[in-house]
Amino acid sequence: MSFSNVVRIFTKYWKVFLITGVSHTLLLSLITVVFGALLGLILCYMRMSFHKPLRAVSSFIVDLIRGTPMLLQVYVGYFLVPKLLPFKVSEFMAVSVAFSINSGCYLSEAFRSGIQAVDKGQMEAARSLGLTYSQAMKKVILPQALKNILPELGNEFVTITKDTSLASTFFIGDIMTSYLIVRGNTFLTFECLFIVAVIYYVINKILTFFLNRFERRLRVSD
Repeated sequence: MSFSNVVRIFTKYWKVFLITGVSHTLLLSLITVVFGALLGLILCYMRMSFHKPLRAVSSFIVDLIRGTPMLLQVYVGYFLVPKLLPFKVSEFMAVSVAFSINSGCYLSEAFRSGIQAVDKGQMEAARSLGLTYSQAMKKVILPQALKNILPELGNEFVTITKDTSLASTFFIGDIMTSYLIVRGNTFLTFECLFIVAVIYYVINKILTFFLNRFERRLRVSD
């Protein structure tokens, strides 16, 4: 590997790496965490429901997703989602759905742990004030649980940022797709891989830095 080639490639293709690749990667990560969190909350409520069928469905979905490879799920999402929806879906959105479902199943366990970490006396106090179970969960338990799992949401964003590399299988414009494009133009594999590795490293160091600062502020507020 030649460092001069690295500089030359980056100078010529920096827009492909930094503008197209990074923007698509961060957008996919953001969509995944936002919709994954919403799905995770729904699955968590189902898992903690008093109705046995809801608990069974939630457990089955979570176990299925956690028990199969993420790449397999991306393939299924890419080919199946456009067929299930009545409107046209881009490749990017089809992959986003697969990532969001995967993230939601993992985050559902984080939500459940966060809710169970809230003191049981909080629920008892809320019910004694006349709130229903649903009202107590929404107004008392969930706000406290969210504070417990916010660091986990941040960690999920960092993890998903790296896992989006799997989406390059379908050339949706992420960082690894940028690598494939530039490698095809230059025929220099290791130089392109080095650039991509540095970009991933810098992105995740920045995200981790802000995540750690946020966690310290949460601890101070406690």
